[in-house]
Amino acid sequence: MTISIGHRRFEIAQPGNILLWLIAAFHMLLAASLLAVLFSVTPAAAADDSCAGKDLMAELKQSDPARYAEVVKEADAVPNGKGIFWKIEKPGLKPSWLLGSMHVTDPRVLNLPAYAQTAHDNADTIVIESDEILDEKKAAAALLARPDLTMFTDGTTIQKLLSPEDYARLDAGLKQRGIPLAAVSRMRPWMIASAVALPACEIARKAKGVQFLDQKIAADAVKEGKQVKGLETLAEQLQAMAELPMEFHLKSLIETLELGPKMNDVVETMTDLYLSGDVGMTIPMLKTVSPEEGGDGDYAAFEQRIILDRNKVMADRAAPILAAGNVFMAVGALHLPGDKGVIELLRQQGFTVTAVN
Repeated sequence: MTISIGHRRFEIAQPGNILLWLIAAFHMLLAASLLAVLFSVTPAAAADDSCAGKDLMAELKQSDPARYAEVVKEADAVPNGKGIFWKIEKPGLKPSWLLGSMHVTDPRVLNLPAYAQTAHDNADTIVIESDEILDEKKAAAALLARPDLTMFTDGTTIQKLLSPEDYARLDAGLKQRGIPLAAVSRMRPWMIASAVALPACEIARKAKGVQFLDQKIAADAVKEGKQVKGLETLAEQLQAMAELPMEFHLKSLIETLELGPKMNDVVETMTDLYLSGDVGMTIPMLKTVSPEEGGDGDYAAFEQRIILDRNKVMADRAAPILAAGNVFMAVGALHLPGDKGVIELLRQQGFTVTAVN
């Protein structure tokens, strides 16, 4: 496969672990939450808010038990990879709570377990990744303040960067989601890829005003008179994406398009893993369902900038808030596990963090 950037052309491998880009659509709060604001969704597309997808892990278990066992083994080795709800304690403080969230409108995800809902209702302070999501107009204004992070400002268009074949594929993929190509022609590839990676049902529900989990958590807190604090700005989140190479983003966009309907299966599988608390299996699963192995260097850069760097920012900025006790904090579930995840970083700050089943 060849992609071009200006007068330069790049030969890239066929689809590989770059599928991990999909994480960004749910991981990057802005890309996942503001599509209904950024893109025009047709009434027909907005009417179809039903999701369709199959559990790829269940399928793998039947078709290739040995490979399934390898995925399970890799997942079991991930520190703090089990559980999406955690108790944070330190002597002299009221306990606080940490929820790994998924930035989607899926009713199954929005329905918090009773113990998590109780913790939210009783907390003094609610912490989310970015409190700018409470007002979508202000969030859109934050985007407009940094157009260079979402748009080409030098006259470049996505058509100039893609081959005619890939450009036609992009046009078809966006039409399936009710998004006119003309509306996104000057958007940077990671913004367009977010639209392609999200299932049509997600875009439809957002267009109808359904709040995604983090947004609902924050909005409910405001209604209850609680203080809501953010750990990042939307611009900071997009800056992290912008710092990855353009070749990476173009390759991600093309390969996401090539997955076609299988994207719904990937999203359904991610959701099933989230609901079961097996967040440590998400990355091994994504690697397994990639059409080919490869692209580990790309993923390493993605993981460092989009996950690990932000883990540290979140943990550092959460520390003084948690010092007051009785906090309910919700951040993307993929920020929690690993030896450099938020859970481990909070333990390094002297907190005791234990899973709540």
